[in-house]
Amino acid sequence: MAKDYYAVLGVSKNASPDEIKRAYRKLAQRYHPDVAKMDRKEAEEKFKTVSEAYEVLMDAEKRKNYDTYGSEAVNFGGSGFDWSNFTHFQDIGDIFSNFGFGGGGSIFDVFFGSQRQRRGSYAETGASLQYDLDITLEEVNSGGSRMIEVPRSVQCSECGGTGAEKGNLSMCPTCNGKGQMTHRQSALGGNFVTVRTCQTCGGRGKVIREKCHVCNGRGKTHTVSKIEVQVPRGVDDGTHLRIGGAGEPGINGGSPGDLYVVMHVARHPEFGREGENLFYATEIPFTVAALGGEIEVPTIGGRAKLQIPQGTQPGATLRMSGLGLPRMQGRGTGDLFVSVKVRIPKKLSAEQKELLRKFATTEEKSKGFFSKLKNA
Repeated sequence: MAKDYYAVLGVSKNASPDEIKRAYRKLAQRYHPDVAKMDRKEAEEKFKTVSEAYEVLMDAEKRKNYDTYGSEAVNFGGSGFDWSNFTHFQDIGDIFSNFGFGGGGSIFDVFFGSQRQRRGSYAETGASLQYDLDITLEEVNSGGSRMIEVPRSVQCSECGGTGAEKGNLSMCPTCNGKGQMTHRQSALGGNFVTVRTCQTCGGRGKVIREKCHVCNGRGKTHTVSKIEVQVPRGVDDGTHLRIGGAGEPGINGGSPGDLYVVMHVARHPEFGREGENLFYATEIPFTVAALGGEIEVPTIGGRAKLQIPQGTQPGATLRMSGLGLPRMQGRGTGDLFVSVKVRIPKKLSAEQKELLRKFATTEEKSKGFFSKLKNA
């Protein structure tokens, strides 16, 4: 039956080689019998179909013949796509190198970015760590550095991370040092080869005969590392800072993990915060609110003068431009917003009372005058 190879890979007829390769990569990952979440025979059939489509569309001459005459014109020999040459594959990575992904890697190298070595051991990236760092609002304003102590594992210096006494490892008797076990089986008229990690050595190819007396075979020892952390100016609460390579050591030559420092900004006793803006509340005498004047208020960087406009009402908010926190990435500075509370004296002298009575009288006269003017 005629086959629509473009539909099989889910690409258009004008698809570029890179688009075809990406489509095949995705489908082969889904249908490879060793990783597919379906019946193995069904996975094998689908895997063969997408591989056949890839083989045709990645070959310029075959693709031209297919586009012109259909799948029957593609030269696969008398019995269709030839799967018999799979019998000589020693590593499943050879299957994918046969389809243009390059040699030397297994299916896990192609799809998952694993550092597994061909016919060798798995190289695993070390675990990442998290450290919660408490900082003050003043540190957010100024930035700087902090020295922290992080408990973590490091490679055992006695055995070099092998876990074996003096680093002496023996060849695995199960896989003979390959780290893999190859299994061949007949399927759908051809031979299919699968390669699995050796369960005895875990893909290492070597086994421990005598455990290291320092790390007891773990290959790691515990220590406390002192690490300098840079606190960025304007950093927000909850920000994650990544320090590459400061996590747990890798396994079998793998790269170390990372350290993630989570910033926790402590609540300030005077200032509230929203992003780069700060908020402060203060009290002023009712005379200053009425007549205006100048007061001194604290800022995150010191103290500053604030002008109170005449007739300032209780609850008013005054803005002090540029006296907030710096924005991250150096994009300027926020503002300080001062909320004003008017302080009413609880006790007055006789003279103060008399002055207020006179003020009340003049205020009433003023109201009466403006009321008559309005009516007129």
